[in-house]
Amino acid sequence: MSRKITIDPITRVEGHGKVTIHLNDQGEVQESRFHVVEFRGFEKFIQGRPYWEAPVLVQRLCGICPVSHHLCSAKAIDEIVGVSQSDLTATAVKMRRLMHYGQILQSHALHFFYLASPDLLLGIQSSFDRRNIVGVALDYPDLAKKGILLRKFGQEIIKVTAGKKIHGISAVPGGIHKNLSLSEKNLFYQGGEIPTIHEVMKWAQETLEFYIEYHKKNKSWLEGLALCQSNYLSLVRPDGAMDLYHGVLRAIGPNGERILDDVDYHTYLEHFAEDVKPWSYMKFPFLKKLGIDRGWSRVGPLARINTCDFIPTPLAQAALEYFRCYHGSRICHTTLSYHWARLIELLHAAEVIAQLLDDPDLQQSSLIVTGQRAKTGIGFLEAPRGTLIHHYEVDEKSAITMCNLIVSTTHNNEAMNRAVNAVATQYLKNNQELSEGMLNHIEVAIRAYDPCLSCATHAIGNMPLHVSLFNSQGHLIHERYK
Repeated sequence: MSRKITIDPITRVEGHGKVTIHLNDQGEVQESRFHVVEFRGFEKFIQGRPYWEAPVLVQRLCGICPVSHHLCSAKAIDEIVGVSQSDLTATAVKMRRLMHYGQILQSHALHFFYLASPDLLLGIQSSFDRRNIVGVALDYPDLAKKGILLRKFGQEIIKVTAGKKIHGISAVPGGIHKNLSLSEKNLFYQGGEIPTIHEVMKWAQETLEFYIEYHKKNKSWLEGLALCQSNYLSLVRPDGAMDLYHGVLRAIGPNGERILDDVDYHTYLEHFAEDVKPWSYMKFPFLKKLGIDRGWSRVGPLARINTCDFIPTPLAQAALEYFRCYHGSRICHTTLSYHWARLIELLHAAEVIAQLLDDPDLQQSSLIVTGQRAKTGIGFLEAPRGTLIHHYEVDEKSAITMCNLIVSTTHNNEAMNRAVNAVATQYLKNNQELSEGMLNHIEVAIRAYDPCLSCATHAIGNMPLHVSLFNSQGHLIHERYK
């Protein structure tokens, strides 16, 4: 007889999701789905609020990546007050960039050390009660300590640039409300409770080297799990360099062919549409020119490694060249290579932070500019998990009348669903006995994308809500769908 397997909840991800797998009478996988089961209606309840509140309000979407929403919203609201990114003062741009790369560093450290490494270092099928950061700390104490301190460094960068480690306040329409004092700068050179920038650079390199050796020893399963050819999407600098804060929009196909050839991101509605499924609150974006079936893309670290021509910092560029040589191709499709790409970006973030900390523009006092009011503002940036979109419209009373958010994890929705099905098909067959470790393979594939499910739930249309009412004898007497 047919069976239904449910994994609920998916662990070590931000937000709430589950997986359902339907097996046919022969025990073969018939259908698999990745359900995002929470709903957050930011696109609706932000309407009516004054536009200048948006950069502070929208970061409440998430406690893991609030900086990304804070800055992306600020970039959109800059346009509402008539200020382009080229109009901003040097201090404002560089303070925002320092904040953003601090966020990239702490988020990538959080994911690799806390969320992904228990599977990689302790084993996918190891006992679940020790397959966590505590287990990693017991078996790999030096590596775990570096991970904790790398994240701490990134959070301290956020604190001095955003005002707080979580849900900061400093990015405002037209600029930034504070600069970086010399005493704040010195925090990252003197050592003590906060690692120095030189220690961070060293640890980022050592962690990447550690992972490369791990990959060499475990290449077969790392490259075989949830292998997926896809399109890739990211911002790049106009010269093709990786840029996680600002740029033009590039999409490539599985063989590297250009689908979007460095287009202005303000035209995104000409290129993208979103599909809705009745079993998930997370939408499914796709490129219109390719359609629903072929137009989905992957975003995030692996996508950025694939789409960029080069990385504009020397250590990360050398790491990129080795990555491409190792895989023997300009484009890498292996899903678990997201971890490798993430560590290259962590090193790149450390290099950018080192450059910015040494920039005297951060101590200047010209912080905010103004311009001619507009009705629409669109902001893009590369969040830790991928391409993030904030789009607002305001009325003559300065109230927000429309908000459209396409969050990084949303772009990866189709890819995660395909990963679930691929792994389920690979490991669940022939009526074999299920184990927690076997099912964890599916979670490992999902975790590779570092999904932020809370950020990504903005469904339209009918809510997939089913309410059943039973009497005291357990008989169904009424049910409603919404």
